[in-house]
Amino acid sequence: MKTQPAQLPQLLKKSLAPVYLISGDEPLLVQECCDQVRSAARDAGFLERMTFHADHQLDWNTVGEEFGSLSLFAEKRRIEIHLPTGKLGDGRAVLERVLQDPPEDIVLLLISARLDAAETRRKWYKELQNKGVHVPVWPVDGDKFAGWLQQRANSRGLKLTRGALSILTERLEGNLLAASQELDRLALFGTGKTIDEEAIEQAVQDSSRFTGFELVTELLAGRAPHARKMIGVLRQEGENPLGLLAVLVRDLNLTMELRSATAQRENPSSFLKQRGVFQPQRARTIEQAARRLSRPQLHSALELCSDIDRATKGFSPSSPWSHLEDMATLLAARNT
Repeated sequence: MKTQPAQLPQLLKKSLAPVYLISGDEPLLVQECCDQVRSAARDAGFLERMTFHADHQLDWNTVGEEFGSLSLFAEKRRIEIHLPTGKLGDGRAVLERVLQDPPEDIVLLLISARLDAAETRRKWYKELQNKGVHVPVWPVDGDKFAGWLQQRANSRGLKLTRGALSILTERLEGNLLAASQELDRLALFGTGKTIDEEAIEQAVQDSSRFTGFELVTELLAGRAPHARKMIGVLRQEGENPLGLLAVLVRDLNLTMELRSATAQRENPSSFLKQRGVFQPQRARTIEQAARRLSRPQLHSALELCSDIDRATKGFSPSSPWSHLEDMATLLAARNT
């Protein structure tokens, strides 16, 4: 069957299915759905866990053998398979066999990017619909983001003023991972308290010396030495690069769009306001970047963002922080 993320907790309370497919391109929501399945499985006694990543090196025969073998400790098991491309490839035949008669001592969790449309017409997917649960996760629409943010704050016992909600909505712009991290920082003030604009700025100052938002500003401004210092601090503090990456991609695209708009003599301030950029510092940084950076530089920066994304998800031998240092060098170079 197919269900929505909001309905998953109730389904898990009723019974545990032999297989779950969580798919989507929103890391935070996918992760939270997976954690709900893991928690329910652990409560039901599925304590042993095995994880596979469906890259080009995965031997699907090994995966198939796991479903036919006994646990070393005779415990119920959870087998997780990550599908980064949303395609099964050589794994289709294996899953078809498994799903025809799922083992009672195994819960299978498939974690996928947005599922490839062709896969939904395959035999394995039809078997999954009959035997298990598919939870497709979709991004929160822009016009619903403020409401999502408010609901998320309420769940943490936070009361946001209208001004505070407006600042957070503008700053986070649909970046759910960064939104969750920012609300966690605000929760340090204590639940039940009213959070206003001043409290937001104080939370940023108290939480750490630097934030991902500040790093994006330094990168776009071309201040490479300071940006590298911030990268080192954020890395040591365990910051998730995906949160700041989404902000960086957004502002790089805005910078490229602004270059085209100003070439057609469109007013930069009006252009940015039309796209929801109201904070003076952010608007000034993007305007200056659009004048300073060339189109090839911006294209290269966006390609480097793809490298950072792959490295963060474990599909590159390089560290995402090393790529961010390369980004600092690239964006500091003069427009030639």
